[in-house]
Amino acid sequence: MSLIRWTPARDLATFPSDIVSMQREMNRVFDSFFRGETDEDFPLAASSWRPAVDITEEDAAFLVKMELPGVAKEDVKITMENSLLTVKGEKKQEKETKGTNVHRVERGYGLFQRSFTLPATVKGERIEASFRDGILNITLPKSEEAK
Repeated sequence: MSLIRWTPARDLATFPSDIVSMQREMNRVFDSFFRGETDEDFPLAASSWRPAVDITEEDAAFLVKMELPGVAKEDVKITMENSLLTVKGEKKQEKETKGTNVHRVERGYGLFQRSFTLPATVKGERIEASFRDGILNITLPKSEEAK
């Protein structure tokens, strides 16, 4: 029987990435729970791709930036109802070309939906959105009282 020396640093090599992955999954679970989503509301195929979002606050407005590479402007719908901003759409998969062999597919495709609860101080009737280079920018102005 041979002895193997234990080195704690070796076991910790994957520690940070494991924690980050677990945190992302927990965030996804809690986000869907608090929005009241169920599997019937949002099919599994649709949840395989979730665009990344940054939300920042300025003095006069909230800014939402969403990465939508490969998504056509026409395939995105933005709604705001009862202080709930919802962005939904579809990233369509490219058609296969005859005579090619696909070796790997890692990019996500399908339906997506992201919803965010906004403060009541947001003026829903004055929302502005722009779409350029695969980035959706949404400006949500604050009411005069909130400024």
